[in-house]
Amino acid sequence: MKPDLIFLIKWVATAITIVGAVCTSINLYPLGPALLNLGALLWLVVSIAWREWSLIVINATLLAIYTTGLVVKLLT
Repeated sequence: MKPDLIFLIKWVATAITIVGAVCTSINLYPLGPALLNLGALLWLVVSIAWREWSLIVINATLLAIYTTGLVVKLLT
């Protein structure tokens, strides 16, 4: 990927993650966790492009946790 695109994705991901954290803190469900999910997904894309294993692991793990939580909550 082009460096300019990665730069844009990482800042969009950061903004989405911050908004998701705010939404979660004021109990806007499922918007907060959905935004956190999207932020983790975008950061996962960036970390794969950077080949940065520590970021890949944390963002893949967060994505799995957020997705599991959303699915469980929506199905029960």
